Amino acid sequence: MQPEMVEVSHLTKLFGQVLALHDVSFRLERNEIVGLLGNNGAGKSTLMRVLTTYLPATSGVARVDGFDVLTQSMEVRQRIGYLPENIPLYPEMRVEEYLAYRAQLKGMDRPGRMRRIPEILDRCRIAGVRRRLLGTLSKGFRQRVGLADALLANPRLLILDEPTDGLDPGQKQDALALLRELGQDHTILFSSHLLVEVEAIVDRVLILRRGHLAFNQQLASMERDQIMLVEAQGATDKIAAVVGRLVGQRLVESSLLEEGWVSCSVRLPEGIDPRVEVARSLHEQQLPIRKLDFRRRTLQDRWNEINNTEVTTQSPGRN
Repeated sequence: MQPEMVEVSHLTKLFGQVLALHDVSFRLERNEIVGLLGNNGAGKSTLMRVLTTYLPATSGVARVDGFDVLTQSMEVRQRIGYLPENIPLYPEMRVEEYLAYRAQLKGMDRPGRMRRIPEILDRCRIAGVRRRLLGTLSKGFRQRVGLADALLANPRLLILDEPTDGLDPGQKQDALALLRELGQDHTILFSSHLLVEVEAIVDRVLILRRGHLAFNQQLASMERDQIMLVEAQGATDKIAAVVGRLVGQRLVESSLLEEGWVSCSVRLPEGIDPRVEVARSLHEQQLPIRKLDFRRRTLQDRWNEINNTEVTTQSPGRN
C-alpha cells in the first residue's frame, strides 16, 4: 500500500519569538488538487517552504511520499516540483536554454533533456516563445516558464505559491485550466488569495489563520451544507427563537437591519428544508417576512466564519 502523498503532523515553526505555524496537521491523497488559503502572514509560504525542504520546522513531522522532509530531503526534492512566489529567472537566458540548464541541475541526462523539454514546452503552452529572452516575457509567460521548470522531472507533487498572482483574467483562466489538467497526473498544493479560483478547481481546501490550520475539508463535502436566510420584522430574539425552534435549535446568526428588519441565517445539513414551517410560524407570530431564501454553503461563507471567530485548531482527519 502506497503512503499518502503528504502527511503533516503537529508541525510548528518559530522565527525567534514569532509563531509562524502552530501544531499544523493534515494529509493529502495522491492526485488531489488542494487549495491553500489564508490572509497575508497566515503561514502559507512558510508551510510550503517546510514541505519543499527549504526551511526546517521547529517541531513536528512532515513527509512527502513517505519520506521525511528533514532527514530524507534529497528523496523529497526528487518528488517535488516547486513554483515559488518570486521565480528566480535569468533575464538574459532564452526559455529553452533556461529549461535545459534547470534540467541539468536536476540531474537529467542529455537524451532525457532532449526528450522532456519539448513535451513540457507544449504542455505549458510556451513552445511559441521558446527562443525568446526571459527578460522580454510577460508575467503570464514567466509564470508558465516557472511551472515548466517545476514539471521537468515529472514530480509526483507540485507545490505552487500564488501561481496566478499578477495575471490578467484571461491568463488566470488559462493557468487554472492547466492546473486542472495537471491534477490528473500529479498531486497539487497551491496557494491563492482568490476564493473563486480555488473553488473552481480544487478537491480539498486548507485555510490557515495566524499559523493555525482553521479549516481542512473536501469541497464536495462542504457543498452538501446549506444555508437558510430569513429577513423578518420584529424583535431580534423573538425571530431567532422561532427560527431556532424549527431547525432543531441549531446556531442561528442574526443581525439588525434598517427599520426594525432582522436578518437570520442558519446552517442546515443536506435534505432539510424547513422554509414552509418557518414562514407559517412567523406569520402566526405576526412577524412580517420579506425574504426566505435557501442556498448552498459556499467557500466564501466558510472564509467569513473563520475570519470572524477566534482561532481554533483543526484535527488531521479527512472530513
